Amino acid sequence: MTLLCKLLLGSCLCGVLVTRGQAQDGQGHSGLHRHPPQDQLLHEKFYSTWRMPDNPSASCCNDADCYPAEIKYVNGNIYAKRREDGKYILIPTEKIERNRDNPDGRNHLCAPPPNVLHQSDTVFCFALGGAT
Repeated sequence: MTLLCKLLLGSCLCGVLVTRGQAQDGQGHSGLHRHPPQDQLLHEKFYSTWRMPDNPSASCCNDADCYPAEIKYVNGNIYAKRREDGKYILIPTEKIERNRDNPDGRNHLCAPPPNVLHQSDTVFCFALGGAT
């Protein structure tokens, strides 16, 4: 597959995720997380410039895939709550951001909704908040 094809495919998949993220979740909630209006630009800037810790050439995607998340620790591992289904998914250590601060001190997860395009527990990026 040529580089151009890979780039086009990546753009299309991200577009699908954005569209999917704006759909309702079956409970009447919008899948696209909205931050308080005063924080929206701060988060958009953070998410749009966030790169995967284990693959700095790849974006964590965008505001549609990233959102503040509750966490829990189990046997020394971090699990973050996925917004679409409330499932706590394991955060691989290589996906944890260690080189930049997040905008608000909260935990942030970038993960696609569970679907056929990604394994059910895929994590793009995770930023551990300071208040945990």
